[in-house]
Amino acid sequence: MSTPNVVLETNVPGLKLIARGKVRDIYEDGDRLLFIATDRISAFDYILATGIPDKGRVLTQMTLFWLDFLRDTVPNHFLSSDVPAGLEGRAMWVKRAKMFDVECVARGYISGSGWKDYQRTGAVCGIPLPAGLKESDQLPEPIFTPATKAQTGHDENISFDTMASIVGADLAAKLRDLTLAIYKKASDYARSRGIIIADTKFEFGMIDGKITLADEVLTPDSSRFWPLETYKPGGAQPSYDKQYVRDYLESIHWNKQPPAPALPGDVAQRTSEKYKEAYRALTGKTL
Repeated sequence: MSTPNVVLETNVPGLKLIARGKVRDIYEDGDRLLFIATDRISAFDYILATGIPDKGRVLTQMTLFWLDFLRDTVPNHFLSSDVPAGLEGRAMWVKRAKMFDVECVARGYISGSGWKDYQRTGAVCGIPLPAGLKESDQLPEPIFTPATKAQTGHDENISFDTMASIVGADLAAKLRDLTLAIYKKASDYARSRGIIIADTKFEFGMIDGKITLADEVLTPDSSRFWPLETYKPGGAQPSYDKQYVRDYLESIHWNKQPPAPALPGDVAQRTSEKYKEAYRALTGKTL
């Protein structure tokens, strides 16, 4: 299923592969790591047989844009884009961080697992919300809803108190405040570019004694991006992500068990265009 602009798997001679995730291949070289975003795509917790053209380049370039945008707000792990031949645009060297075992999630709108939680309990991760909210409504103010990191399957939403028991109360408070500050700065900017960031997740670690932003940042894989011009609460919103893929998989009634099916070329191409469209809207650049 590989084509010239689709990379499903990497092999970098001379470097040790230490992780192959749903999207990223990570290699080590002493105290630095090489993060490579492939064009793999997962849906319903399975990696599909078909890659999405240029998806990894979008994820890496968008992360680099946001790391630069946020450089005065939070330190990050980026070192260099001078990467091995053939990986240009989709890879970056980063400092190794001691990562925290939590996902830091900010929600400004009620959608996804938050909407399901609210329908059941009137709250999200134990945070009470006003009665009568509709799906995709903007929240009175953004909320912090941490999650545990899952090696397989879905991350699991947890309460702030549970997070505090994992990382310590002082650090939990700092991560919460930093997550909400980053989300506000980024979502205000994105809105000015015609995109709503409904929610997003960040990963942090420690480097040289400082809380440091790491991994991917504010991409369509880690965030829910909605077009501002079509935003209408009361149901699900069109989004700049895997929507075409999920819709196709639902249409063929896949039982969501392995093996994961391949995608038709037009579905992969339309999904690729959605990722590129988000990149163009937010950065003003084309790949």
